[in-house]
Amino acid sequence: MTVAVAVAALATAGCGSGGGSSSGGKPDLVVSAAASLKDAFTQYAQQFPDATVRSSFAGSDELAAQIQQGVKPDVFASANTKLPDQLFQKGLVEKPVVFAGNRLVIAVPASGGKVASLSDLEKPGVTVAMGSATVPVGVYTRKVLAGLPSAESAKVLGNVRSNEPDVAGVVGKVTEGAVDAGFVYITDVDATDGKLKAIELPKSLQPQVAYEVAVVKGAKHPKQAQQFIDGLLHGAGQQALGAAGFEPPPAAGS
Repeated sequence: MTVAVAVAALATAGCGSGGGSSSGGKPDLVVSAAASLKDAFTQYAQQFPDATVRSSFAGSDELAAQIQQGVKPDVFASANTKLPDQLFQKGLVEKPVVFAGNRLVIAVPASGGKVASLSDLEKPGVTVAMGSATVPVGVYTRKVLAGLPSAESAKVLGNVRSNEPDVAGVVGKVTEGAVDAGFVYITDVDATDGKLKAIELPKSLQPQVAYEVAVVKGAKHPKQAQQFIDGLLHGAGQQALGAAGFEPPPAAGS
């Protein structure tokens, strides 16, 4: 999805009947969220009592770019802390809060294949997908590879056939059989209903994956946006995240 198309889509999402309200009388709450949050946020939206939630899922970097270009969803939820913090420093969002953690894994077909460990990604003929260098899952992946000896990292990178704009793209490549393996979050593997299985990374290489959320300044419904965020920390949203396999927010500095 291009930024221009996404801008138009979000503008439409925010314009329900009655000037930003749905036909049921509830306000329309526009939520821009990382692609990996799709299942959890969709479940939470169905239970959220204070608004009709209209969600847009994409790479966190793309959604942040939209906000910088003037798009004003009510809520921005990112798969990292860097992007919300940057928007906060620019005065575009309220103070962000960390609301969940996740774990990076290697996704492979459930039926098995060429890859059974991280070292298998170095082998000739193995094909790999990862997130692009600007999207959080891609940043986390490159951090893992940077922890390997340079020769091993170079071999893995040499087998990369696709740099995707969000984690959903990586999942798609592995599910379709376009590549042998891909770096994704454990929650993405769980959401495939058994089509993929996860290969865990060594603990020494596992990056700290933290998700952060903020109310966007200039949002049409800041009260409901804050209620949505509160639910991610202490209510139905937190339960939906747990059910989808997300971990509690990482402790600061851990």
